[in-house]
Amino acid sequence: MNIYVANISFRATEEQLKDLFQQFGEVTSAKIVKDRDTGRSRGFGFVEMANDSEGTAAIAQLNGTSFGERNLVVNEARPPKS
Repeated sequence: MNIYVANISFRATEEQLKDLFQQFGEVTSAKIVKDRDTGRSRGFGFVEMANDSEGTAAIAQLNGTSFGERNLVVNEARPPKS
């Protein structure tokens, strides 16, 4: 399951994001999107979880919770619009 995570602290690392989601199951990848020019975090990212039920549990438990001084917005990622 691909999960969209918004309102991530600019100081958070991909490893911290991965650790946060691992309490719910196997995380296959965690990526924080960075600005192309500055390399600075854009405040959102994606987490890929191996199991859909674990991903659903992570979304339910983490949406609205505090992480790095900010409240996360966590949803299932939607495919890009064409």
